Amino acid sequence: MNAFNEMDPIEVKRVRLDVLQREHRDLDEAIAALEGALRLDTLAIRRLKKQKLSIKDRIAHLEDQITPDIIA
Repeated sequence: MNAFNEMDPIEVKRVRLDVLQREHRDLDEAIAALEGALRLDTLAIRRLKKQKLSIKDRIAHLEDQITPDIIA
């Protein structure tokens, strides 16, 4: 059987969240490496930062779905 059919929907979201967080860290490292290079590629850096921001938004959306709403 498919593993996703057996997993709880919240657990699937947590796995996706973990993957996105790793991608975010990887982009951070790639940006740091490009910024430390002798010849700056500002267009590539700008694209990576835009991609990183998009991933950050997706992470925030998943975290909102996972965290229950608690009215204090």
